[in-house]
Amino acid sequence: MDLSYTPEEEEFRARLKEWLGKVLPALPEKPSPDDWPGRRAYDLGWQRMLHDAGYAHVHWDASPTIRMIFLEETEKAGAPYVGANFVGLLHAGPTVAAEGTPEQRARWLPPILRGDEVWCQGFSEPDAGSDLAALRTRAWRDGDDYVVSGSKIWTSHAEVADWCELLVRTDPQAPRHQGISWLAMPMDAEGITVRPLRTLAGSAEFAEVFLDEVRVPVANRVGAENDGWRVTMVTLSFERGTAFVGEVVACRRVLGELARTARENGRWDDPALRRRLGRLGAEFRALWRLTQWNVSEAEASGGVPGVGGSVFKLRYSHARQELYDTAAEVLGPESLDLDRPWVLDRLSSLSYTIAAGTSQIQRNIVAERILGLPKGR
Repeated sequence: MDLSYTPEEEEFRARLKEWLGKVLPALPEKPSPDDWPGRRAYDLGWQRMLHDAGYAHVHWDASPTIRMIFLEETEKAGAPYVGANFVGLLHAGPTVAAEGTPEQRARWLPPILRGDEVWCQGFSEPDAGSDLAALRTRAWRDGDDYVVSGSKIWTSHAEVADWCELLVRTDPQAPRHQGISWLAMPMDAEGITVRPLRTLAGSAEFAEVFLDEVRVPVANRVGAENDGWRVTMVTLSFERGTAFVGEVVACRRVLGELARTARENGRWDDPALRRRLGRLGAEFRALWRLTQWNVSEAEASGGVPGVGGSVFKLRYSHARQELYDTAAEVLGPESLDLDRPWVLDRLSSLSYTIAAGTSQIQRNIVAERILGLPKGR
């Protein structure tokens, strides 16, 4: 394991920082959080800028270390987050790059990189809970198409998406992990109904999606029929591996801001709060080292993050919640003011122990795949 950077990687970092310093001051103002067409246009516009400058490739056509440096430096510089491009750039795109055919890579990857198309994630279902393999959305073959019926929930960015990475059951008689397929579904296909969901934080980046005999070409299947669970593990390895790099950087920045605010408003006099801030500082330093370790492991294994991503995701989810609970302590009564910094972040942090695989699921993965413990009966 090597956590150091090569001269070429440091050169990439320096060049990226110089470019960010030039372009960020000239960016237009971000649209309102409720203006999803405006947010889509803003996010795609930023992606086109990255593409034209030669940085769009980093999410899958670059080493994991270069990807980590990119996410680290863009977050430090305050660059726009991937936003509506989240699923395409960090989930679906890397999966297609790793598992797709040459034709599929040629069709779907360039539009994501150019900022032409948005993807959403159709994994979770209302009746499956945290057990993704319990999905019931059915797809049966009809000539060159699959006919898909069912429903999905917590579908990220469905209201503005062009494509959906969709998990379906193609063999209901097979053991549940063996009868699943991974499809790319066009969101303008007939039979799709999208109903946005408003979260506790007041945002609506998720939606319910209802599928009524939607026809999806068999050519849009990534991987073999009924091999979708394995392909899904590739998707989730990216989601739990390098996708949170920028967020760790952001949390470390927030921690410093919390310490400054506590000194200004007198909360710093509380020794218990100081100890908590210090422990969180150590926690996020350790998480950053774990991120580097996971990236180093991915370098050695062909670019796909390993199960170490589950260790990271498990601890990071709880650390983020602890961070924003501490922010509430620093703010005191002002933590009830939605216009104050960190308040909405605290509400959104509640979802992190559920999103991208619940903490219970991550513990099972760690126990079975890393520690070698037997599966529960």
